[in-house]
Amino acid sequence: MADIIRDIDAIPGERWFPKKTTFVEDIEEYWGDWGVASEVDTLKAVLLRRPGKEIENFDPKKARFSDDPVDVELLRRQHDAVAQAYRDFGAKVYYVEETREDRPNAIFCRDLMFMTPEGAIITRPGMAARRGEERYVAQALARLGVPILKTVAGDGMFEGANACWIDRQTCILSTGSRCNRSGYEQVKTELERMGVTVYHMQQPYSNIHIDGILNPISHDKVLIHAGQVPYDIVDMLKEKGYQILEIPSRTEQSITFACNFVALEPNHILFAKGNPRTLELLLKNGVEVDEIDVSEIVKGRGCLHCITAFLKRG
Repeated sequence: MADIIRDIDAIPGERWFPKKTTFVEDIEEYWGDWGVASEVDTLKAVLLRRPGKEIENFDPKKARFSDDPVDVELLRRQHDAVAQAYRDFGAKVYYVEETREDRPNAIFCRDLMFMTPEGAIITRPGMAARRGEERYVAQALARLGVPILKTVAGDGMFEGANACWIDRQTCILSTGSRCNRSGYEQVKTELERMGVTVYHMQQPYSNIHIDGILNPISHDKVLIHAGQVPYDIVDMLKEKGYQILEIPSRTEQSITFACNFVALEPNHILFAKGNPRTLELLLKNGVEVDEIDVSEIVKGRGCLHCITAFLKRG
């Protein structure tokens, strides 16, 4: 008797197919309107830390502040004025609501994250007096719904001001006392995955961050402290068509932070008062400058760019 072969239905094929979009294409729908790939595109959202109890009683030397006493209420008023300047321009202002009470430098949010087109990289500060501040920035970003792509880990050190966007395809990363090779490589790998070419910049022994010596004004104009920016970096900028403006005063560069401005949009910047020679240079070169008094903020050896973490540009 012939064997009876039972007919068994074939296993069906897949019926639920993936959505073949990129993270950048999805980010606004699922996370919100976040993303940065420029230092100068129209500023639309920032993250700040309004000075709290952490600045009321601390050791200035340990925190790397100047020796001049801090007027706490004036510092808060100046910080509020910066936030209002951003709002008046049309940018949304968000805050890091809490931090450790022994971290007066937490006001300098730029160092604690670096924004990319796909979301934020949480940093790992180099200075012991700052380490741990990044946790509270991560909490704030999670609360807002900003994607966190990576936290610098292992033996890596990296701060947000050790990075500078030139355009969507180009970013400078610097190594020095606040970013070691491990931190550099971690961030470089993440950026290269996004199609970004990374240029290495050696930070001078006397300077800790890029924004103290180099800061783009527009897509074709940049302010630098010529005595401290490596030739290869300037050469790259010139080849990309940038006009190089050189800060005329060492005092304004190092004491009153002339380079540490925030571009509100191309060729329009928020700029610290008290830098007359650099202001004259900027105005002569057609830059629209909004001056603001941050004299108390700079006692923390930082300025406008340092206190501002960008969440959305363009």
